[in-house]
Amino acid sequence: MRRTTAGLRATATAAACAALLAGAVALAPTAAAVSPDTATAPYNCGTFGTVELTLHAAQNGTRATITPGSPDLTAPVAIPANTVSATLRFEKNGGPGTTTFTNESSPAIPAGFPIVVTLVGTVAPGDSLDSYLGGGSLRMSIGAALVTCDALAKQTPGPFVFD
Repeated sequence: MRRTTAGLRATATAAACAALLAGAVALAPTAAAVSPDTATAPYNCGTFGTVELTLHAAQNGTRATITPGSPDLTAPVAIPANTVSATLRFEKNGGPGTTTFTNESSPAIPAGFPIVVTLVGTVAPGDSLDSYLGGGSLRMSIGAALVTCDALAKQTPGPFVFD
């Protein structure tokens, strides 16, 4: 069976496309994994009481995000966008060092809705981060109000371990 010029061009074009696609996939950045990606821990948040924070973790290279949230930690009034400043400290690799995550921005939060901000920090391969029990684990400045939460126990199911 003899191939036509058009058939050879189609085969060459398909092969070139496949090679380009394979090269693009090989050069695409890979997302690292953090395990577990969700943990919970009890925090004493003063006038907000003791809340069970759910911490969602994600990682992309050395950049990691933690999103703490609790249905019990709600906005008493509407909070405009970019008016929440927060920091969350973790015990690093069994202590005594810590790693701090901070937010870059905050969404508008309607009154009565959970206060949720995404916090960003830097991690290294093998970092193990767990609740910091030294006091002032989570601090949120909401306008003129300061909310300080102290972790009461380590995370369940365990520390976040980053790739």
